[in-house]
Amino acid sequence: MKMDTVFEERLKRHHDELRWLYMELYNNGDMFAELCENLHEFAVKRDPDLAGLDREREQNPEWFRGNDMLGMMLYIDNFAGDIKGVQEKLPYLSSCNVNCIHLMPFLESPKGRSDGGYAVADFRKVQPKLGTMEELSELAKACHKKKINLCMDFVMNHTSEDHEWAKKAREGDGEYMSRYFFYDNPSIPQEYDRTVPQVFPTTAPGNFTYLDEMGYYVMTSFYPYQWDLNYGNPRVFNEMMYNFLYLANQGMDIIRIDAVPYIWKELGTQCRNLPQVHTIVRMMRMICEIVCPGVLLLGEVVMEPEKVVPYFGTVEKPECHMLYNVTTMATTWHSVATKDIRLLKKQMDIVNGLPGDYLFLNYLRCHDDIGWGLDYGTLKGWGMKEVEHKRFLNQHFTGRFEGSESRGELYNDDPVTQDARFCGTTASMCGVESALYEKNEEKLQNAVRMDLMLHAYMLTQSGIPMLYSGDEIGQLNDYSYKNDEDKKEDSRYIHRGKFQWELAEKKAENGTVQEQIFSGLSRLEQIRRSRSVFRSDASVYTYDVKDDAILCILRENEEERFIGIFNFSDEPRTAWMAEEGSYMDLMTGKERELVDVTVPGHDFVWAVKVR
Repeated sequence: MKMDTVFEERLKRHHDELRWLYMELYNNGDMFAELCENLHEFAVKRDPDLAGLDREREQNPEWFRGNDMLGMMLYIDNFAGDIKGVQEKLPYLSSCNVNCIHLMPFLESPKGRSDGGYAVADFRKVQPKLGTMEELSELAKACHKKKINLCMDFVMNHTSEDHEWAKKAREGDGEYMSRYFFYDNPSIPQEYDRTVPQVFPTTAPGNFTYLDEMGYYVMTSFYPYQWDLNYGNPRVFNEMMYNFLYLANQGMDIIRIDAVPYIWKELGTQCRNLPQVHTIVRMMRMICEIVCPGVLLLGEVVMEPEKVVPYFGTVEKPECHMLYNVTTMATTWHSVATKDIRLLKKQMDIVNGLPGDYLFLNYLRCHDDIGWGLDYGTLKGWGMKEVEHKRFLNQHFTGRFEGSESRGELYNDDPVTQDARFCGTTASMCGVESALYEKNEEKLQNAVRMDLMLHAYMLTQSGIPMLYSGDEIGQLNDYSYKNDEDKKEDSRYIHRGKFQWELAEKKAENGTVQEQIFSGLSRLEQIRRSRSVFRSDASVYTYDVKDDAILCILRENEEERFIGIFNFSDEPRTAWMAEEGSYMDLMTGKERELVDVTVPGHDFVWAVKVR
C-alpha cells in the first residue's frame, strides 16, 4: 500500500478530533491546514524500514508491554565518547540484557549554559562533539537490527537563549518575541510570581529574567538561559511538532516529553497541569499515530502515581503511553533510610490498584537528583515531621547520620528552609564506596547484597525497569566534576560520571564487586524474562507479613504464583506467612517452604509456584 494511502487512512481516523481540539485551543483554520500538510510531508519521507516497523507495531500494539523490556539510560559522551562509540558498544549493552537505550540530551546546547543538555539551541542538530544526525540515524538502524529500542528527550517547554528564535526575539522581532513570554514592566511577572512556585529557588530563584539590553522581562521557569515557550501561539505548537517529527524520523522508538506539566502558562494559576496541557499531549499522541505510530510517548510528570494518571488519558482518548514512577523511587530510598516499608507498601497498593493498562517506568535513580517529595501527611501520623525528616534523610545519605554507610552530596541545599535534594550512584548510596574506602569486607558484602535486593525489588514491580549506566557494575560517585568550571556548581554530576570500562572488564573476575553485581543482575533479568508471571497482564499485590521492615510482593496469573520478599533492615527479619505447598527458589533452583521465612539483612527471596 502506498504511503499516501496509508497516511490518508490514519489521518481520517483522527482528523475530526484533532481539528476540534486544535480549533478549541487556537481557532485558526489556516494553521491547522498547514499542520496537516506538514504531517503528510513527514509521513511520506519516513524511512521505509521505519514505516515497516510502524505497521508491525500497529498489528501488535502491546509490543512494549512484555516482560523482556529492560532499559538503560546513559550520556553518550560519558558512555562511549560519541554516537559512533555507542554503536560499537551495542554488544556490551546486549550482554546487559538491555533492549531499550535512553540517550540523555544530545542536541546542540551552549557550553556552560546547557543544564545537562536541556537548554536546546537547535532541535535538528547534534552536539558536534557527539556526532551528526546521520550518525544518529545509523545508530537507530543498528539498534533495530539487534531488537534494541532507542529513546531520546524532547525538551518542549523551553529553548536555550541561543536558539534562533530567542536570538531574533532579543533583537526585538515581534514575531519571535510572541513565541516566548515578554513583558516591558514588572507588573505581570509579579502577578505570575504570586501563584507560580519556583522550580529551583536556591540556584535559579524567580520565574522571570530581566534582559538589560532589551528592557524586557522574559519567563524563565527553570534557568535564566532557558526561555519558556508560549504554546498559546499556534506557530509555536506547529513548529515544535515539526521538530518532534523530524527527530522521530531519525529512528526514535520512544520520545520522552520533558517537563510536561509546565507547557501551558496562564496568569492567576500555578502554571502546572492545566487542562490545555492535556489537549496538547492528546494532539501529540494523535500526530504520532498519524505519522509514526511505532513511536511511544514517555511523559516526565513528577507527582504521586494517583495524580499523574490523567496523563495516560482514557481508553478512548489516550495521551502518554507510559509515565515515570517518580514518587515510588523516592519512597524506596526513604524506606532504606528508615528501615520502614509502610509508606512504600501504601504507594505500591495505590499503583497496583490502577488499571492494568497504565504502564509505569520504574527506576532506582536517574540522571537527576532525588527530591524528597514524600507523603508527609501520612508520615506525620507516624511521628515523622517534614522538615526534620528531610534533614534526617539527607544526613543519612551523605553519611553524616550515625550508622549510615551511604555516600553522596546534596543538591539545591537551601540554608533558609533547610530543604535539599540528594545525589549519588546506587552503589555509593548502598555503602559500596564507604566499605571499599574502609577495606571492610563484611560491610562490602552487605552493601552488594542491598544493591541486588533493591534491583530485585525494582524488577518485581509492574512496568518497565530502567537501569542507569554504570549501576550494572556498581560504579561509584565521581567527584571529579568539582574540577570542571562548567559543572562544579551542579552536584548532580557526581552520579553522571564517565563509564569506567576498566571496571566493566572486572565483571568476569570471580568475587569482584563488579562480577557480583553484574552476574546477580543478569540472573534476575533472565529470570524475569523467562517467567510468564512477570508479564504486564499479571495481577500484583503487596502481601502483609507483619513486619514493617519487610516488603512482600505477590504476582500471579493463571500459570504461576510468585512471591518476592525484600528485607529493608540490616538485620535478619521474619516474614510471617504460611503459603500452602512447595515453592521453587528462583535464585537457587531448589524447592522451599514459604512459612515464616527468615530473610538475612538487606537480602531477598524470589520464589514461584507453578499452578
